[in-house]
Amino acid sequence: MKTVLDFYGRSKVFLRESKAELKKVSWPTKKQVWYSTLVVVVLTAVMGLYLGIVDFALTAILSRLAG
Repeated sequence: MKTVLDFYGRSKVFLRESKAELKKVSWPTKKQVWYSTLVVVVLTAVMGLYLGIVDFALTAILSRLAG
């Protein structure tokens, strides 16, 4: 029973401290989140295109070499 109460007390302290730390965070604005998301999507598309081209080229080269 003591371990359950100890766990409850530690959990309560943890949640209180977490809440205090979250108040210190500087959260991004909607505009910052939008631009960050846009950068991730564009870079992912560019990298996907690049890797697709490299894969296509290497497949073509290896196909010709193999026969």
